[in-house]
Order: sequence, then structure tokens, then C-alpha cells
Amino acid sequence: MADNPGPKRGRETDSLAAQIERRARRKLKARRGHGNGVWPGLGTMGMIGWSVVIPMLLGLALGVWLDKHHPRQHTWTLALLMAGLALGCFNAWLWISREQRALREEQERDEDD
Repeated sequence: MADNPGPKRGRETDSLAAQIERRARRKLKARRGHGNGVWPGLGTMGMIGWSVVIPMLLGLALGVWLDKHHPRQHTWTLALLMAGLALGCFNAWLWISREQRALREEQERDEDD
């Protein structure tokens, strides 16, 4: 007696084969892409760190210059340092949200394939 998979079993096999193919493609893409190693994580932390530090340093430099050339009762240095921190944190938040959105869209595209 020959085993006849029948129509139902054939569809399940096709579905399983398609799922395996999608997962294999996703794994290959991950290996070629960013990966889950230490270096991509350090790169991301570095990018976020610099996006906060640079506006702070610019605010600090401008504040020191203003305090030296236009002295006031209140210090410009502290105010512009805080403004640089706020701007840097906002910049980092925008960058992280953009990256998360791109990852979500990529995962959705992979699932649709």
C-alpha cells in the first residue's frame, strides 16, 4: 500500500516548507547584516553617546565663551550645558525610534515573504 498524503497533508507540507524557507532566509540575512555580536551593540551605544555628548560640549563651549565676553548675574555655561543635554537626549531618542521603526518594518517584510 502506497502512502497517499492527500490534499490536506500536502497543504500542511507546503506551509511547513514555506515557513522553513522564510526562517532560513531571515537567519542568512541576520548573519550578513548587523548580527547579534558585541561590536554592533558597542557601535550603537557609541552612536547614542556621541549624539548626547556633542551638543553638551557645544553648549558648554558657547556658555564659557559667553560668560567670558558677556558676564551676567547668572551663568551661561550651566544653562547652555543643560540645553545641550536636553537637545542631545532628544536627538538620541529620535535616532533610537527611527532604528526601531526600521527594524519593525524589516521584520514585517520578512514575515510577508
